[in-house]
Amino acid sequence: MIINIILFEDFETLDVFGPVEILGHGKDVELNFLSLEGGLIKSRQGTEIVTKAVDISTYSGVFFLPGGQGTRSLVDNTEFIELIKEMADRSEYCLTVCTGSALLAKTGRLNGKRATSNKRAFDWVVTVNPEVDWAGRARWVVDGKYYTSSGVSAGMDMSLGFIQDVFGIEAAREIADRIEYTWHEDKEEDPFAI
Repeated sequence: MIINIILFEDFETLDVFGPVEILGHGKDVELNFLSLEGGLIKSRQGTEIVTKAVDISTYSGVFFLPGGQGTRSLVDNTEFIELIKEMADRSEYCLTVCTGSALLAKTGRLNGKRATSNKRAFDWVVTVNPEVDWAGRARWVVDGKYYTSSGVSAGMDMSLGFIQDVFGIEAAREIADRIEYTWHEDKEEDPFAI
């Protein structure tokens, strides 16, 4: 399974590396770090990651989109929104963390679907696309091939939920145990909901 993580300036570090730790334990998983133009991308916390430019002509796999402060300007970046729309269309699954769901919502691909986002940014996210059925209390939501999660650490819970759906509950629990993480298995209840 190929998991394509698309990065942008000011992404949230834990949105990416918590889930990457979990997803990387999946069977036969290949992780690709991508960006619009390739090169070094810096997180909000200053972590620099080497990325490859997205080649949409050969793109396939699972799409992973984090959130972070960088989403606030990207939501109006037509080139980026068009790119992630194409990536979402070509992906078997689409996973978003935090305000990454606002970017995916901007593409229209979540219209009429149930989704969630960071509860601290929830009001802003809803304004990006009110055509989405936004779930205010959910830790993460699955609607068809779309997985969306609440803020920051919820991406880890969603990733374990994704592992459960693809590889089974025992695989998810074994990974959580291996990384010494207490998994919030109830996707409908976010303990951090406001």
